[in-house]
Amino acid sequence: MTDDKRAEVLEQLMAVGREHSGVTVMFHSAVAAKQGLNATEEKTLDLLERHGPLTAKDLARLTGLAPASVTGLVDRLEAKGFARRVKHPTDKRRVLVELERGRIGELAGFFEDWARDIVEACEEFSTEELETVVRFLTVMAQRQRAAAARLTGS
Repeated sequence: MTDDKRAEVLEQLMAVGREHSGVTVMFHSAVAAKQGLNATEEKTLDLLERHGPLTAKDLARLTGLAPASVTGLVDRLEAKGFARRVKHPTDKRRVLVELERGRIGELAGFFEDWARDIVEACEEFSTEELETVVRFLTVMAQRQRAAAARLTGS
């Protein structure tokens, strides 16, 4: 690939990346709003769904939020009935934040149509192409997490 062609493709990648980022934020904001949440609250529930119960320190690390912000976030999620604080099973001095399973199930319905759309869209790509996309997105998530940590000083 020529240098000009690569520069053109990188420019397209940056443009589509910005577009993807924008629509992702808007999608999650819309899902969150349906349940009286904001996007940060909704994505925090996703972290708890994927990782299981977490400490406030874990949430600060995974979200990039300051500890005081995480305290407020957990307070809001508790008040809205989406999460609760529980004693750590092995260290009674620590507290875990866990999902309220009944409430999180309500959010799952919003993602079912989107999951079908993803599966349908993937039919256009070979397995090898999808493996490249997975590799690319994994690297980009690592880089973005590092960029967020630099911004927050974590």
